[in-house]
Amino acid sequence: MRAMILAAGKGTRLRPLTDTVPKPLLEVAGRPMIAFPLQLLREAGIEEVVINLHHLGEQIRSRLGAGDAYGVRITYSEENPILDTGGAIAAAKDFFRGETFVVLNADTAIALRLRDVIDFHRSCDGTATMVLRPDPDAARHDAIMIDATHRIHSILGHHDGSDIAGSAARKRMMYPGVMVLEPRVFDYMGPGVFSITRDTFPRLLAAGEPLYGYVHEGYWRVLDTPADLAAGRAELAQRGAG
Repeated sequence: MRAMILAAGKGTRLRPLTDTVPKPLLEVAGRPMIAFPLQLLREAGIEEVVINLHHLGEQIRSRLGAGDAYGVRITYSEENPILDTGGAIAAAKDFFRGETFVVLNADTAIALRLRDVIDFHRSCDGTATMVLRPDPDAARHDAIMIDATHRIHSILGHHDGSDIAGSAARKRMMYPGVMVLEPRVFDYMGPGVFSITRDTFPRLLAAGEPLYGYVHEGYWRVLDTPADLAAGRAELAQRGAG
């Protein structure tokens, strides 16, 4: 199995830090932020990784190199212009060789057994599995809704028309930045700049493709704002992540 880490973003919410250092290389608990998704992949036995680059990408390439220090082999996908998440995945299509693959955000630290997520995905025989966590804000308009089997019926306001989409018994979830995908998702992608969550997943849902959520209730932190970065640095140092 192969994987992709999305690392091309400009990190605008973390300026001025990201004016000179790309967000994936900001230090968290003694290591660059991107080390956390790399560790998840290594622990799951996934060694072939593609990382997309745009903002200050040469710094990422210089720091990570071929991936030897992280126990992986890294390929880089250069973007100019930046392609957003869906466009980035579509541009790396050939890297995945028509097989199941994993996509992770570079700015997420999560205490997760990725191999369990992959096993769950395969047991569901789905097109895509998103790692989900309970939504702390029940009023979120972009919540992801799942049923008792963890099948996704609603995402970002798009519904598949089933009863669960309007049911008070639905479970509201949010997406922390880890997913497992089948190559069939490329049938719902075109070239250009687009988001996988805002553009591709609604198309998958409308087509009746089986989408599932792996519910994670353990540690998770997206490190994309000054407050979250500060909190993550303290939490992960305390957890001995460095």
